[in-house]
Parts: sequence; C-alpha cells; structure tokens
Amino acid sequence: MQLTVLKCKLHRACVTHSELDYEGSCAIDADLMRLAGIHEYEQIQIYNVTNGERFTTYAILAEAGSRVISVNGAAAHKAEPGDRVIICAYAGLDSEEMASFKPSLVYLDEENKVIGTGNAIPIQAA
Repeated sequence: MQLTVLKCKLHRACVTHSELDYEGSCAIDADLMRLAGIHEYEQIQIYNVTNGERFTTYAILAEAGSRVISVNGAAAHKAEPGDRVIICAYAGLDSEEMASFKPSLVYLDEENKVIGTGNAIPIQAA
C-alpha cells in the first residue's frame, strides 16, 4: 500500500510577489527549495494562513538568495504580497519506507529568512 505523506514544507513563508500575467505558478528562492527538498516543477500545495485559501500548483525557481516567494498566474488571485503561506510537497511511500521516513521542515520569518529546521512536528497538547 502507498501512503501519501508530507515530504517537506516551507512554514509561514511570506509572499513577496503576486504576478497574474507571469508564466509559472510559484517561484521560490532556489536556496529555500534546495533546503526544503522541493524540486523544480514539482507539484506543491499552498495553504494561505492570511486568508484561508488552499490551492495546488507547481514550483519554479527564483533567484538563489533572493528570498522570493511569487505566486503567479491564476494562483495570483489566491495570495498577495505580505500573506503568510505554508508551502508543502508530498510523497508516496510504502509501509517499509514509512518506518524510517522524516519530513524536511523549514521555518521562515516575515523576511523569508530561515529561523529553524526540523524533521518532526511536536505533538499537539489538549
């Protein structure tokens, strides 16, 4: 059986651009993509913490070190500069792979600077 699991995420990234007429769906700083493990043209889910929108698109490269998160094309209707978003990619794993798998979690501040990394989400207390 294949299970779809969180492979990696950029947590609370700040949208820097929203380009309705740009080809491509979400440009992400190449350094941030590499750190998280997101590949160019990989399908991603974006969860907009600011307005509640949730949408599927794909990742394209933005200049390394630029800290750009640009939501482009039709997706630009769902996010605007200043919005905080969670960008996730998922993978299909079998039961054996699940036994040792850990996601790559990258936490960002309002300037898209890395403030932490991890491979587990803390248990939510009641």
